[in-house]
Amino acid sequence: MDWIEGIGYLGTALTISATAMSTMIPLRIISLCASCAVITYGILIGSMPVVLTEVIQMPFNAYRLWQMLRLVRDVETAADGDLSLEWLRPFGSRRPFGVGEVVFSKGDTADEMYYIESGVFRITEVGIEVRKGAIVGELGLLSPGNARTASLVCIEAGHALCVSYSDVKQLYYQNPEFGFYFLKLTSERLFQGVQGMAKPQVVAGDAL
Repeated sequence: MDWIEGIGYLGTALTISATAMSTMIPLRIISLCASCAVITYGILIGSMPVVLTEVIQMPFNAYRLWQMLRLVRDVETAADGDLSLEWLRPFGSRRPFGVGEVVFSKGDTADEMYYIESGVFRITEVGIEVRKGAIVGELGLLSPGNARTASLVCIEAGHALCVSYSDVKQLYYQNPEFGFYFLKLTSERLFQGVQGMAKPQVVAGDAL
């Protein structure tokens, strides 16, 4: 085996290693290293189809790696004090709500959380108004049976960013560091919510 074949085998070994990984950041890094090795091998043996395949794959892996690193950084920032959910925007969908529309009712199965972008919403059981910048519903992911403990009604038309729990769970399983910071963030919101229940208030930029 000469050194050119060695580079080819290195690319193969890295590709197999990436396939076996379960967490996304190491997977993307190893995939990029594998692409570099395979591209080098393809150039040395004059196989342009091999080179072209890896050249096409590399930007996708690089973008996904950047996206995940940015997500972890933003969640860490949020857990340290900025409780905004702006960092989840790429994973959510924007939904309009009209006056009187019930977003969810007490006892409903909780399957998504909401970041209020505009309008005013009210948690009817406690009379708390939720306005722009507030987050509501994310603790249903951690509640027994994933059941809603209160109802949310729109009292002034607006929009909310809806993020499904399945997306949050997928991010959690793909990246343990994201999971750690998300749990830290939701714990912080839980303590805020308990303190806020002591007296009715308008919520703007805090979470329940």
